[in-house]
Amino acid sequence: MSKVLPKARQPIILRYHRLMDAFSKSDDERDFYLDTLEGFMLYADLGKDEEDLLALDTELAENPDRYVIVPKMSYYETKKFMEGFINEKVYDIDTKEKLLDIISSKEARENFLEYIYDNLTELEKWQQYYHERSRIRVIEWLRSANVRFVFEEDIDLPKATVEKLKKHLFDARVGKEVTSGRQYLEKKADTYYSSEALNPRPKRGRPPKLAAKVELEPQLTQDMYVMVPPAVRHFLFLPDFSSTAATFSAKFDTEAQLIASLRGSAREKVDVRLEALSQRLESLRSLSSRIKAAGDIDLGSQERAISAALEVDDRSPGEPNKTSKLGEVFKGVIPKRKEQEKQDIQEMIKQKRKA
Repeated sequence: MSKVLPKARQPIILRYHRLMDAFSKSDDERDFYLDTLEGFMLYADLGKDEEDLLALDTELAENPDRYVIVPKMSYYETKKFMEGFINEKVYDIDTKEKLLDIISSKEARENFLEYIYDNLTELEKWQQYYHERSRIRVIEWLRSANVRFVFEEDIDLPKATVEKLKKHLFDARVGKEVTSGRQYLEKKADTYYSSEALNPRPKRGRPPKLAAKVELEPQLTQDMYVMVPPAVRHFLFLPDFSSTAATFSAKFDTEAQLIASLRGSAREKVDVRLEALSQRLESLRSLSSRIKAAGDIDLGSQERAISAALEVDDRSPGEPNKTSKLGEVFKGVIPKRKEQEKQDIQEMIKQKRKA
């Protein structure tokens, strides 16, 4: 039997990024719920104790009107997301054809993201498109659930006022500051039920001058809930704000995890090749500096150079070994010649001299 619950005196304050995060993670193995009374979220983590899970199921069953489950993204919706981005935001013909081939093959969702994250030009457009479309999807769902709400990221009120609004959600007698804040929330809530909320149109008039894009994280207040049943406290979903926390990936929870996974395949091979090239360049620089340090090396003709490098047998038995400057430079760099090869070259030079 449902419990008699107090009535909220204003639209509930929700965090859009938290809802978008839940939408992206909700699947066959993970269930998320929204409390329509205060606005807190629950994550039914199957890793919790069986006793806690049974208590959660009981609470959800006894209050079906209070908790609504976050919908799961179907295969059709996933493909529609990707197709919409390709058709609306990708202008390069080759890139568009490549992405269309990817979403028509197996593991389309992950392969699509891997290609996008390797293409910085498309990555920024994808992130903006994903956030805009996800926002519309969240608003549609909240409207269908008859939730009267305001996104905290959209509130333009002092931080202290927002905290008071959260604290006095069920109080009938409040001060002027809270009363004024409630009027603001009512007007703001109406905007989410307008047609423009689902079909945002570009602003008319002269476009603004181009300026450096500065992204500022909203000043969010602390979570304040006074009607959380003991049975669901272990399942509260309270992730910190992050503009890149939610991803389109079905395998990874955060963008950081997604990027780390991309480094393991093609990017790792690229890193190995770059490391090999770097070592070769360093070896060439070292060789060049050793040649310059040798000073005045008179190489002369090819014949004299070869003779100077190989003239070993012509020395008298008691004469000490002399190493040319050129030999010192290339010592350890050029591999030693085989003895038979050295004798053949010496014989060829002697025959040339006799002729």
